[in-house]
Amino acid sequence: MTTTSPLRLGWVGVGRMGDAMVRRLLAAGSDVAVFNRTRAKAEPLAELGAKIVDTVAELSDRDIVFTMVANPEALADVMFSADGLLSGSRAPQVIVDCSTVSADMSEQVRAAAAAVGADLLAAPVSGNPKVAKAGKLTIAASGPLDAYELALPYLRQLGAGVTYVGSTEQARLVKICHNLFLGVVAQAMAEITVLAEKGGIPRSAFLGFLNNSVLGSQFTRYKTPAFVNLDYSATFTPPLLRKDLELGLDAARELAVSMPVIALVHQLVQNLVGAGYTECDFAVMLTEQARASAHELVAENIEVDDGLSAKS
Repeated sequence: MTTTSPLRLGWVGVGRMGDAMVRRLLAAGSDVAVFNRTRAKAEPLAELGAKIVDTVAELSDRDIVFTMVANPEALADVMFSADGLLSGSRAPQVIVDCSTVSADMSEQVRAAAAAVGADLLAAPVSGNPKVAKAGKLTIAASGPLDAYELALPYLRQLGAGVTYVGSTEQARLVKICHNLFLGVVAQAMAEITVLAEKGGIPRSAFLGFLNNSVLGSQFTRYKTPAFVNLDYSATFTPPLLRKDLELGLDAARELAVSMPVIALVHQLVQNLVGAGYTECDFAVMLTEQARASAHELVAENIEVDDGLSAKS
């Protein structure tokens, strides 16, 4: 499945993440056709060179089609509906799904794709839209090795690192494990930040120290502005984090792995959703932790480095 000429790409789903990722492909000179359920959200990409199509089925003649959708139900609709990518006799050589979905759904899509001669590459990503824009996404990929090699140049256009982890659904578990850790780190970060501030240390000072220590990370850095300035503009919402925690707990039950910390974080995130925090960023954990600690937060309203810089 090797080729020496540029391939024609398709893309399904231009929400916050998908839009940022398509823009990177277009900036690299790739030929991209785009479908989004709400066409108006895709139209700005036409000014950058994308072709906008009205149905997913119109992408079936593309060499590689990427999908970035919100949940397993959305992926099933993209693939199996009357105008879906797998609804006709023709299909792309490779389908690259960057969504976070269960291994069961991925297996269904893989089998249906194989029936029409297509390979599925599971390629979930780590990062938010700002990370994507900066070219710092990391990607775990699994599927047939030749499909991975065909898609690799384009995966590299999307981010800073691509790791091949296996021949079937392994990337799904890698991403789920990643997001379990994300939830735990975010909750711990909220707890220690409230403790430090209630003890008289400004959030910006404490987090500046943390970010420069051995425990600092790209994640703690790019969440620092949200924590310091209480800016909860959505990058990843509590309902989406809850979904991933539930996928992780399902996997833990199947594999007989004890996960008491994850179970507790899941309940705390469920509390966020129950309290109505459904459209904001999951960094709102900080506000809930402060409330539970009888501590009032005030935005510091200062400029804070998020550790991200644009990557060409």
